[in-house]
Amino acid sequence: MINKSKIICADAVEGLKTVASKTVDMCVTSPPYYGLRDYGVDGQIGVEQSPQEYVERLVGVFDEVYRVLKDDGTLWLNIADSYAGSGKGKGLAKEKNEKNRPLYDSDSTVHTMPKRWGTVKPKDMIGIPWMLAFALRDRGWYLRSDIIWYKPNCLPEAVKDRPTKTYEHIFLLSKSPHYYYDYMAIREPLKEVSKARYKRGRSDKSKYATDKNLQGINRKRDDFSAFDQEYRRKRDVWEVSTNTYRMDEHFAMFPERLIEPCVLAGSRVGGIVLDPFFGSGTTGAVAKRLGRKYIGIELNPRYCCKAEMRIATVQTDTTV
Repeated sequence: MINKSKIICADAVEGLKTVASKTVDMCVTSPPYYGLRDYGVDGQIGVEQSPQEYVERLVGVFDEVYRVLKDDGTLWLNIADSYAGSGKGKGLAKEKNEKNRPLYDSDSTVHTMPKRWGTVKPKDMIGIPWMLAFALRDRGWYLRSDIIWYKPNCLPEAVKDRPTKTYEHIFLLSKSPHYYYDYMAIREPLKEVSKARYKRGRSDKSKYATDKNLQGINRKRDDFSAFDQEYRRKRDVWEVSTNTYRMDEHFAMFPERLIEPCVLAGSRVGGIVLDPFFGSGTTGAVAKRLGRKYIGIELNPRYCCKAEMRIATVQTDTTV
């Protein structure tokens, strides 16, 4: 049994090997995206010579995650796509210039990666998220949901031959067909217009009045709970602005508001939340605030230290 939270400064697979089997309640993580950043650390993921090699390395990590998760545990996986030969990602920040802006190493690994793999041509969208999702499903995971993270303040792009990207994926995967998922913890209040529409739908004068089972939901007036009248179940498109916290040298942090519903739905108070790509420590900060323990695994020693300092300032919300 894990009695306290901890940060393990190590490679994801090696760090996971130190965690006992079936001891973790849930995992929420965002691995380095393919070919977008060079963090300048030996053994980093995301700079492999092909998308297939990248996916295979991540599958190896999530095989270990599968082992340490309890049988009713879930994995919430944030991942985005990449373009072949797009040149995205500026590489490793070396130092700052006179305007205090990072300078980048044009010889970093991301700039020397191949621009074509098999039938994937330069400028092609590679399809990384679904390649990974299907590979994990083949390994025994249940692929339960594709949640779209819509970013209303997305970064502008200079491209003129396709729409600007405004979303990423969060895949919900489970070890078993039946797993812990607290839908009440992430319920959403109904708008007044929705309440009025539902009342009309349940009226004796409604065209659905004689339909006992409309779209799988019993429409008899007496069968509607307070939940049905005041709340709705959370949808699979989440509108969350980016970067509520910034840390020098870390370019790709997911916001706390994005993973709060994952932690609330996927674990009980006092449970253990895992993140094998801990980065700036967002998962640990949210877990601590929501009364959970955490295990963070991070390859970069600088990030480990900064995450620890960040989380030390977080107070647990006693009302959770």
